[in-house]
Amino acid sequence: MESTEADEAARAEQLVAAEERAEELFAEAVRRGLIAPGRTESEVSAAVRDLAGELFGVRRFWHKRIVRAGPNTLHPYRENPPDRVIGDDDVVFLDFGPIFAEWEADFGRTYVLGDDPRKHHLQADLPLVFEAGRSWFEAHEDVTGAQLYAYVTGLAEAAGWRFGGPHCGHLVGEFPHEVIDGERIESYIAPGNTHRMRRLDRAGRRCHWILEVHLVDPERGYGGFYEQLLTLRRPGR
Repeated sequence: MESTEADEAARAEQLVAAEERAEELFAEAVRRGLIAPGRTESEVSAAVRDLAGELFGVRRFWHKRIVRAGPNTLHPYRENPPDRVIGDDDVVFLDFGPIFAEWEADFGRTYVLGDDPRKHHLQADLPLVFEAGRSWFEAHEDVTGAQLYAYVTGLAEAAGWRFGGPHCGHLVGEFPHEVIDGERIESYIAPGNTHRMRRLDRAGRRCHWILEVHLVDPERGYGGFYEQLLTLRRPGR
């Protein structure tokens, strides 16, 4: 049974609110200096986890918490590189999936600790590639996951980077959301997903998506990551 417009509006409001809280969490982590040289990735992950509990009462995350620095930023989500001490000149990215009152957020941002201009250029390119991908999605009503992945990886290459992941996003919703795993390619923005992204899920609700941008420079040994809601825009965004 399809959900009503009122139902869909309420779902959208909750997903946007969850993302807004995730952004607040990351901003407060920066204000408190949690992402700092000399700390291990695992220490930063635990500190941000505890901060989420302090600020919002978050006790659960729907996927593993990711903090990666230096060469570890080259690795896609499914890999588990050894815990690393953050260096003075590192690129660091965070990818967290906090659950706010049963609603999932999935939020990723990149931070540059030193003055390297190439690394700051990477940081600046991430939201540009994201917005270009979102604009293309919004302009193509029948776009499939495979088509959007091809477009976003092309954007990465045009900007002088390589794309670092086997997919560039996935479904998001209430917890627990529709099954996301490697056996269900239609849950991902990825090669092989020939399904329309604008569709209803098995419960008759509109599918909402996260868009991920993972840009890497393998020769220099670092990358950056940026993700947030694709199908919903926050006010003023």
